[in-house]
Amino acid sequence: MSGLVLKLGPKERVLINGAVIENGDRRSRLSIVTPNANILRLRDAIHPEEVNTPVRRICYIAQLVLSGDADAVEAKHQLFRGIEQLSQVLTDDDSRKLLNLATQAVQTDEFYQALKSLRSLLPREERLLSAHNMQ
Repeated sequence: MSGLVLKLGPKERVLINGAVIENGDRRSRLSIVTPNANILRLRDAIHPEEVNTPVRRICYIAQLVLSGDADAVEAKHQLFRGIEQLSQVLTDDDSRKLLNLATQAVQTDEFYQALKSLRSLLPREERLLSAHNMQ
Protein backbone atom coordinates (compact mmCIF):
# COMPACT_ATOMS: atom_id res chain seq x y z
CA MET A 1 0.00 0.00 0.00
CA SER A 2 2.97 2.30 -0.47
CA GLY A 3 2.21 5.72 -1.81
CA LEU A 4 -1.24 5.99 -0.23
CA VAL A 5 -2.14 9.56 0.67
CA LEU A 6 -4.94 10.16 3.16
CA LYS A 7 -6.56 13.57 3.17
CA LEU A 8 -8.15 14.12 6.56
CA GLY A 9 -10.65 16.73 7.62
CA PRO A 10 -10.55 18.44 11.02
CA LYS A 11 -11.01 15.95 13.88
CA GLU A 12 -11.41 13.06 11.41
CA ARG A 13 -10.36 9.68 12.76
CA VAL A 14 -8.60 6.87 10.99
CA LEU A 15 -7.58 3.39 12.13
CA ILE A 16 -4.00 2.52 11.18
CA ASN A 17 -2.72 -0.93 12.11
CA GLY A 18 -5.14 -1.10 15.02
CA ALA A 19 -4.43 2.38 16.42
CA VAL A 20 -7.05 5.13 16.19
CA ILE A 21 -5.47 8.38 14.98
CA GLU A 22 -7.39 11.66 15.26
CA ASN A 23 -6.52 14.63 13.08
CA GLY A 24 -6.13 18.08 14.63
CA ASP A 25 -8.19 21.18 13.98
CA ARG A 26 -7.05 21.65 10.36
CA ARG A 27 -7.19 19.62 7.20
CA SER A 28 -4.07 17.53 6.69
CA ARG A 29 -2.52 14.88 4.52
CA LEU A 30 -0.82 11.71 5.67
CA SER A 31 1.46 9.77 3.36
CA ILE A 32 1.44 6.08 4.22
CA VAL A 33 4.77 4.62 3.14
CA THR A 34 4.61 1.26 4.92
CA PRO A 35 3.49 -1.45 2.49
CA ASN A 36 0.41 -3.46 3.51
CA ALA A 37 -0.55 -1.12 6.34
CA ASN A 38 -4.12 -1.73 7.49
CA ILE A 39 -6.05 1.53 7.20
CA LEU A 40 -9.72 2.32 7.74
CA ARG A 41 -11.36 5.74 7.75
CA LEU A 42 -13.76 5.58 10.66
CA ARG A 43 -16.27 7.82 8.84
CA ASP A 44 -16.47 5.09 6.18
CA ALA A 45 -16.83 2.23 8.65
CA ILE A 46 -19.88 0.03 8.28
CA HIS A 47 -21.46 -0.99 11.58
CA PRO A 48 -22.62 -4.60 12.05
CA GLU A 49 -26.32 -3.64 12.01
CA GLU A 50 -25.80 -1.98 8.60
CA VAL A 51 -24.61 -5.21 6.96
CA ASN A 52 -27.93 -5.86 5.24
CA THR A 53 -27.05 -6.13 1.52
CA PRO A 54 -24.60 -8.25 -0.52
CA VAL A 55 -22.20 -5.36 -1.26
CA ARG A 56 -22.25 -4.16 2.34
CA ARG A 57 -21.51 -7.72 3.51
CA ILE A 58 -18.41 -7.93 1.32
CA CYS A 59 -17.28 -4.44 2.31
CA TYR A 60 -17.67 -5.43 5.95
CA ILE A 61 -15.43 -8.47 5.48
CA ALA A 62 -12.68 -6.28 4.01
CA GLN A 63 -13.21 -3.81 6.84
CA LEU A 64 -12.77 -6.56 9.45
CA VAL A 65 -9.37 -7.39 7.99
CA LEU A 66 -8.36 -3.72 8.13
CA SER A 67 -9.46 -3.41 11.74
CA GLY A 68 -7.58 -6.59 12.68
CA ASP A 69 -10.79 -8.44 13.58
CA ALA A 70 -10.58 -11.09 10.84
CA ASP A 71 -7.93 -13.45 9.56
CA ALA A 72 -6.75 -12.22 6.16
CA VAL A 73 -6.44 -15.70 4.65
CA GLU A 74 -10.01 -16.72 5.53
CA ALA A 75 -11.32 -13.30 4.56
CA LYS A 76 -9.70 -13.56 1.13
CA HIS A 77 -11.72 -16.71 0.42
CA GLN A 78 -14.93 -14.98 1.51
CA LEU A 79 -14.10 -11.86 -0.52
CA PHE A 80 -13.36 -13.84 -3.69
CA ARG A 81 -16.59 -15.79 -3.27
CA GLY A 82 -18.59 -12.61 -2.67
CA ILE A 83 -17.01 -10.76 -5.59
CA GLU A 84 -17.80 -13.71 -7.86
CA GLN A 85 -21.43 -13.67 -6.72
CA LEU A 86 -21.67 -9.92 -7.31
CA SER A 87 -20.17 -10.28 -10.78
CA GLN A 88 -23.09 -12.50 -11.74
CA VAL A 89 -25.54 -9.69 -10.89
CA LEU A 90 -23.63 -6.48 -11.56
CA THR A 91 -22.81 -6.97 -15.23
CA ASP A 92 -22.43 -3.39 -16.49
CA ASP A 93 -18.96 -2.26 -17.57
CA ASP A 94 -18.38 0.13 -14.65
CA SER A 95 -19.32 -2.49 -12.07
CA ARG A 96 -17.15 -5.10 -13.79
CA LYS A 97 -14.21 -2.70 -13.70
CA LEU A 98 -14.68 -2.06 -9.97
CA LEU A 99 -15.06 -5.78 -9.25
CA ASN A 100 -11.88 -6.51 -11.22
CA LEU A 101 -10.01 -3.83 -9.27
CA ALA A 102 -11.30 -5.31 -6.00
CA THR A 103 -10.22 -8.80 -7.08
CA GLN A 104 -6.72 -7.60 -7.97
CA ALA A 105 -6.45 -5.77 -4.65
CA VAL A 106 -7.51 -8.85 -2.67
CA GLN A 107 -5.02 -10.99 -4.60
CA THR A 108 -2.20 -8.68 -3.47
CA ASP A 109 -3.49 -8.25 0.10
CA GLU A 110 -4.37 -4.59 -0.47
CA PHE A 111 -7.58 -4.68 1.52
CA TYR A 112 -7.94 -0.89 1.71
CA GLN A 113 -7.95 -0.66 -2.09
CA ALA A 114 -10.39 -3.58 -2.26
CA LEU A 115 -12.72 -1.84 0.17
CA LYS A 116 -12.44 1.41 -1.77
CA SER A 117 -13.46 -0.32 -5.03
CA LEU A 118 -16.27 -2.26 -3.38
CA ARG A 119 -17.66 0.84 -1.64
CA SER A 120 -18.01 2.44 -5.07
CA LEU A 121 -20.62 -0.23 -5.82
CA LEU A 122 -22.88 0.82 -2.92
CA PRO A 123 -24.80 3.54 -4.86
CA ARG A 124 -25.43 1.10 -7.73
CA GLU A 125 -26.66 -1.55 -5.35
CA GLU A 126 -28.94 0.96 -3.64
CA ARG A 127 -30.45 2.00 -6.99
CA LEU A 128 -31.01 -1.62 -8.00
CA LEU A 129 -32.61 -2.50 -4.68
CA SER A 130 -34.89 0.53 -4.66
CA ALA A 131 -35.95 -0.18 -8.25
CA HIS A 132 -36.69 -3.78 -7.27
CA ASN A 133 -38.68 -2.67 -4.21
CA MET A 134 -40.78 -0.33 -6.34
CA GLN A 135 -41.98 -3.22 -8.48
